[in-house]
Amino acid sequence: MSEMLKISLPDGSVREVPPGSTPADIAAAIGPGLAKAALAARVNGELRDITRPFEGDAELALVTGRDEADALELARHDYAHVLAEAVQALWPDTQITFGPATDDGFYYDFAPGARGPFTEEDLPAIEEKMREIIRADKPLRREEWSREQLIERFRSHGESFKAEWAAELPEGEQLTVYHSGEDWLDLCRGPHLASTGKLDPQAFKLTRVSGAYWRGDQKNAMLSRIYGTGWLNKKQLAEHLLRLEEAAKRDHRKLGAEMDLFHLQAEAHGSVFWHPKGYIVWRELEAYMRRAIDGAGYREVKTPQVMDARQWEQSGHWGKYRENMFVIPDEVPNTEDEGPLVPEGAEWMALKPMNCPAHVLIFRQGIKSYRDLPLRLYENGCCHRNEPHGALHGLMRVRQFTQDDAHIFCREDQIVDEVRDFCALADRIYKDFGFTYSIKLALRPEKRFGSEEMWDRAEAELRDAVEKAGLATEAYGWEELPGEGAFYAPKLEWHLTDAIGRTWQVGTIQSDRVLPERLDAAYVGEDGEKHRPVMLHRAIFGSYERFIGILIEHYAGKLPLWLAPVQAVVATIVSDADDYAGVVAEKLAAAGIRAESDLRNEKINYKVREHSVKKVPHMLVVGKREAEEGTVALRTLGEQQQKILPLDEAIALLKAEAAPPDLR
Repeated sequence: MSEMLKISLPDGSVREVPPGSTPADIAAAIGPGLAKAALAARVNGELRDITRPFEGDAELALVTGRDEADALELARHDYAHVLAEAVQALWPDTQITFGPATDDGFYYDFAPGARGPFTEEDLPAIEEKMREIIRADKPLRREEWSREQLIERFRSHGESFKAEWAAELPEGEQLTVYHSGEDWLDLCRGPHLASTGKLDPQAFKLTRVSGAYWRGDQKNAMLSRIYGTGWLNKKQLAEHLLRLEEAAKRDHRKLGAEMDLFHLQAEAHGSVFWHPKGYIVWRELEAYMRRAIDGAGYREVKTPQVMDARQWEQSGHWGKYRENMFVIPDEVPNTEDEGPLVPEGAEWMALKPMNCPAHVLIFRQGIKSYRDLPLRLYENGCCHRNEPHGALHGLMRVRQFTQDDAHIFCREDQIVDEVRDFCALADRIYKDFGFTYSIKLALRPEKRFGSEEMWDRAEAELRDAVEKAGLATEAYGWEELPGEGAFYAPKLEWHLTDAIGRTWQVGTIQSDRVLPERLDAAYVGEDGEKHRPVMLHRAIFGSYERFIGILIEHYAGKLPLWLAPVQAVVATIVSDADDYAGVVAEKLAAAGIRAESDLRNEKINYKVREHSVKKVPHMLVVGKREAEEGTVALRTLGEQQQKILPLDEAIALLKAEAAPPDLR
């Protein structure tokens, strides 16, 4: 008899099972409830099919619906496969390509046959076929195939896209396919649930159809991409759809138009046309940030928009970012070479995609002493990045943007204190805007500059600073993210949570020893010798454009009074009150309140509705009675009742509310 396998469980117990046993067998041995609830397994930390046999002694943790992150990823992966099977069942000449899980669902790319591209009118029929496949409870069975078997299979079934992909896979490596029942299979690494019946047929919804190029290359064939959202149960789906509905109401592009804040158009694709009201919001944010950084010891600078391409080559950005840079002349060679790219004698310039090299050039002007450090240089720096057309999204992703950017040049012994102080500054600012946040440490990526020792020190310094700031705790969602740092430095990331539970990564601070070395930044130490400063790259808003977009959606357009472009409207009930309305408007302006008058010959309810759509925080309604008594009827956005107040009292209330949080 073969030697028994020893399987260690999380509670410390060990079970002995014969070779060929699976995690499902252990779940069944523990009890029928666990056997039903178990969806997959972590074997020696690796997520696997629950029906995949053990290969030797192992540590086992069974995955159930309580392990939501793993369970959702599995379910969404399976929904994608069920989608592909359903489409081919309905239209057999459709070719399948690939379909991954996403943050809230899944998608799959198809090469449609004679019927042509899919449309949203096709989605109900596909959904019904998917439910049929789920209810059939088909086993999802894993097999290992050779590359040659895969190529033969796909070619014989007219799957040219899959055959092309299979032909590029490593020779001699055993590859995995998954069968759904007996008739359908797909190339996939897995893992999967044990059967389609583990999915809830009422917990998914197909959402939209778009075009997508094969392998993301516009030179290749156009495919049809079908998106869906998938969850563990019907309740989760309903909650998600409600969030989507709420998000649609809060869409900054829709609210931006209704509030007359900004617009975008093809003549400047990827850049924003700020209207007067929108630019008031910008200016208020800019003034707020200037007060914050002035109080924290920063010195504001302004640097050129266009710099010699050799500067970007020396900094290392040319090799990493050149495909996203706007170059003058726009004749960048199509090469992956890391060597010099600017021809000898050429005068190529580039719009800056970031501010850091320019700040190093300011630091290098004149001799710096150790006594001059830390030197904190701040810039509302306008940058340009040639983002792909399809990636642009309102204010959230643009080609021209302005960063609240700063670089702190400091000594080695100052790093932890500077980062800790920045954490405190960011904390105060995010709380002023009503956000909670989590904080993450993004660690060294695979492709990077600098030595291992340098990265060890930089990561340890950031970790130490967050611990000293009291933020490296579960309450702040502290997490370390392997491989997600910048190519020159690890970074701390601030992830804001908005009013409907979405997260937005905004602020960062990075501990960089690479750029000072590459651009020859130096200071004279106490020993009289030349030393390299450490350069801390930091931002809090991230970019003004994106932060304003986040604020609009967070507040659903109902911005705090200090940010609102129009803080109050004086609206008349009858024309007899026009003169008094003028007096009210003048007093509001004298108190620093941004106010407009609405003297139109319209019913007051019409005026109230119109200004509510524009998200005006307060309306001061006046009629003949208010004019005689020197009062106003104060209506506040979102409140049902109005207050009758003496004019001076109403103005005092608004003035107090309109003060920015750092000036209260």
